[in-house]
Amino acid sequence: MKIALINENSQAAKNSIIETALKKVVEPMGHEVINYGMYAADDAAQLTYVQNGILAAVLLNSGAADYVITGCGTGEGAMLALNSFPGVICGHVEDPVDAYTFAHVNDGNAVAMPFAKGFGWGGELNLEYVFEKLFGFGHGQGYPRERVEPEQRNKKILDGVRAKAFRDLCDILEDLDPELVAGAFAGEHFSELFFKDCRDEKIAACVKKLMK
Repeated sequence: MKIALINENSQAAKNSIIETALKKVVEPMGHEVINYGMYAADDAAQLTYVQNGILAAVLLNSGAADYVITGCGTGEGAMLALNSFPGVICGHVEDPVDAYTFAHVNDGNAVAMPFAKGFGWGGELNLEYVFEKLFGFGHGQGYPRERVEPEQRNKKILDGVRAKAFRDLCDILEDLDPELVAGAFAGEHFSELFFKDCRDEKIAACVKKLMK
């Protein structure tokens, strides 16, 4: 699994802490971490949490990433931004129980975390425990056991509703503010990371057109 890490500007200074914790947990499981930044608070390309949503949608829908780890100060804005796009089911995850239940009950492909709220002494340990519960026990198996069948049924219903509720991602991107969209793709290593992993020619062409 390719797991993309995205940080917005308010929490960019924590990028290396998050990346270290994520790699420590998931690389022994056989997953690959791809860090799209921001890498530091003073990066030339400044991502907002709204742009995190744009970037995450492009990565997931194109197959360049299988899962996205992101967040903001509280995690709420990033979650809302990601869930504004087709092909993205993002949960708000603060602790290991959130991570485990989201993985098994909701079976999404992205999480938004509060990288400022409650992130004090031991913050990196909470990250490690969250990532263990998020990736170490499978996905979509339901919890608790007696709720497995209705939860899996509801997930299929939700997928069907979302398929009807959203339109084509490229059409959405082309209707948004061009500066907003271009800024989402302005990261220092975006081009070298995205285009080698992208598996959707239409989205790749759309991104090239919208980049500046």
